[in-house]
Amino acid sequence: MLVLKRKIGESIMIGEDVEIVLLEKDGDSVKIGIHAPRTIRVFRKEIYEEIRQANRSALSTAMPPLADLQKLMQKKSDLGEK
Repeated sequence: MLVLKRKIGESIMIGEDVEIVLLEKDGDSVKIGIHAPRTIRVFRKEIYEEIRQANRSALSTAMPPLADLQKLMQKKSDLGEK
């Protein structure tokens, strides 16, 4: 982990396109601003983890094996269905 010390108004660059700006300190909290292209998705970590978990759950949903799908498609083909 890279640890940097910054003052209010100072920035950190990530690559050429992402700038993190320290905006304000209030007790134990720090307010940051993020300048990034719209193509880069930025999430709070807890939201990111929820998205990952939802994606994992969606992937684990029971899907019929490919062989079963092929048999179903063959039956439809044999019956002249599209």
